Amino acid sequence: MRILDRYILKSVLGLFFGCLFLFLFLYIIIDVFSHLDEILRQKVNPYLLLQYYLSYLPIIFVQVAPIACLLSTLYTFGKLNRNNEIIAMRASGLSIFQITQTVIIFGIIISVFVFWVNDRFVPGSISLTEKIKEQIESGEKKAKSKEQEIINNLSMYGIKNRLFFVNKFSLGNNTMEGIIILEHDEKQNIVKKIVANKGIYKEGLWRFYQCITYNFNENGQIVSDPQYFPEEIMTIPESPEQFFHQRQRPDLMNIAQLDDYLWRLSKSGATTVIRNFKVDLYRRFTDSLTSIIIIFLGVPFSLMMRKRATGMSSIGISLMLGFVYYVLSAVGIAFGKAGILAPVLATSLPHILALTSSLYLINNLP
Repeated sequence: MRILDRYILKSVLGLFFGCLFLFLFLYIIIDVFSHLDEILRQKVNPYLLLQYYLSYLPIIFVQVAPIACLLSTLYTFGKLNRNNEIIAMRASGLSIFQITQTVIIFGIIISVFVFWVNDRFVPGSISLTEKIKEQIESGEKKAKSKEQEIINNLSMYGIKNRLFFVNKFSLGNNTMEGIIILEHDEKQNIVKKIVANKGIYKEGLWRFYQCITYNFNENGQIVSDPQYFPEEIMTIPESPEQFFHQRQRPDLMNIAQLDDYLWRLSKSGATTVIRNFKVDLYRRFTDSLTSIIIIFLGVPFSLMMRKRATGMSSIGISLMLGFVYYVLSAVGIAFGKAGILAPVLATSLPHILALTSSLYLINNLP
C-alpha cells in the first residue's frame, strides 16, 4: 500500500469509527432519557436494560454505517482539498480514481460487512428486542395490548401444507375476516381453495361463515361445482394463539428464509403479497450497497468544498445527501409495493440515480 493510501485510509478509518461510536452513544442516551420516567416507574432491572441495548446494536450499526461512511469521506477529502493537497496529487499525475481508490475499497468492505450483519444478526435482534420490551412493560398493559391487537393482511403456512390469507385477524375475540385458504399437495400444486367471509374460534373449533370450497385437479382446473355452506366447522388444528405467534414478518427472516417463503407463496397466485415480499427480499441486497454508493456520491461534493469550514460543510452536505437518498429509497419502495415499478427496479432505483449522478459529477471535476 502506498504512503498516500495509508495517509487517506487512516483519516477515513478514524472518522468512520468515531462517527459510528458517537451515533451509537447518542442513540442510546437519547432513548434512555426519553423513556426514563417509564424505566423508573417500572423499576427495570439494569441487566435487562443492558441486554436490550446490546441486542439493538446490530440494528443501529446497519442504519448509521452509510452516514458514517459519507461523513468520513466528505471530511477527509474536503480537508485535503482545503489544504491544496488534492491539487498537489493531481499535479503529480494521479487521477481522481487513483486518489479515492482506497476509500472505495473500504466502502466495498463495509457494504459486505453490513450485508452480513443485516442477514445474520438483525432479524434475531429485532425479535429479541421485542421480547425484552414486552418484559419491561407491565403485565397488565402487555396483556391488554395483546388482546386488543388487530393484524391486517396476515399470511402464514399451516399444517397439512395449507396457506392462509386473512384480511383481518383479532386475537381478542378469536375472529378472522376475509379468509382464503389454499391447500397444496407435495408438489405444491393447489388441490383445494376455501373462501370464507368470517371465521370464529369456539370450543377448540374453527367455525367459518359464508364459506365456498373449490376443488382442483393436478392441472389446476376446477373439477366440480363450488360448494357453498352458510356455516361450516373446519378441521384446522391451528389455534388463534398459533396464528398470532406464527405470522410471517419479512424483518424477522433472513434471506434464505425469505426466499424459501417467497417460493412457497409463488405457488398461491397471491400477487400483492408476492410483490411485497419480493421488494423486501431485494432490499436486503440493495440496502447493503448504500455505503459504497454514498461514498461515490460524497467524493465530488467533498472535492468541491473550497475555503469554507470543512467540518460544518461536510456535516451539512451529509444531512442533505442522506435526506435526499433516503427519500428516493422510500419513494422507490412505495412504488414497488404499489405495483408501479418492478420490485428489482424499485429497490435499485435510488442506487442507480445516485451512482449515475456521482460518476457524472466526478467526470466533470476540473
